[in-house]
Amino acid sequence: MSFLNGLIKDPKYQTTEPRKPEQVLESDLIVSPDTQRENRIPPGQSRTKRWPVLDAHGAPEIDLATWKFEVEGLVEKPLKFSLDEFLQLPAVKVYADFHCVTRWSRLDNVWTGVSAREIAKLASVKPEAKFVLALAYDYGWTTNVPIEYFLKEDSLFAFMHDGAPIPPEHGGPVRLIIPQLYAWKSAKWIRGVRFLEHDEAGYWEEGGYHMRGDPWAAGDGERFRWS
Repeated sequence: MSFLNGLIKDPKYQTTEPRKPEQVLESDLIVSPDTQRENRIPPGQSRTKRWPVLDAHGAPEIDLATWKFEVEGLVEKPLKFSLDEFLQLPAVKVYADFHCVTRWSRLDNVWTGVSAREIAKLASVKPEAKFVLALAYDYGWTTNVPIEYFLKEDSLFAFMHDGAPIPPEHGGPVRLIIPQLYAWKSAKWIRGVRFLEHDEAGYWEEGGYHMRGDPWAAGDGERFRWS
């Protein structure tokens, strides 16, 4: 019983059924298209009411006073922001589901942050850029994202989740959120992005994870390169 009580007291534990997009009363809300599916759980997944903590090496120590977000690669205007400068950029809110390749899905999330499109616009991304490499603070961790997914309306660099700052164990102060791909593409502890002409495997992709990672792909989703 104490274990169950602990779950209920978890501020991120969901005690109700997931809302439909039209039930989320948030102004100027961007709705991820996958939340409008009749069945919002991809093949091979099951819903969790918690927000599990998974990562490769544990949360890194990040000094917020020296935190930087940098944009490099195939851009006309390389960018660098302090945390204060980043938080002053125009913010958006996105209603989206969250699908982990380890087969759990957390439905009904509201993310607040800076649109990936806004970052691309500020940096004036060159037309030859076809991929984005997300760069993270945890020991050089990276992941790759096709630019068409990075530029989806619902993709963002989030600093809040369900109205509260994202805690370190979940990737705070800022993490990338790509709702239409598996959650390992939503890099925690983001420190920047690099725009590339070619695809470049990141940490999990080098280990055999899929280069794209679409949870809704035919069969069991794009979990591994051989699937």
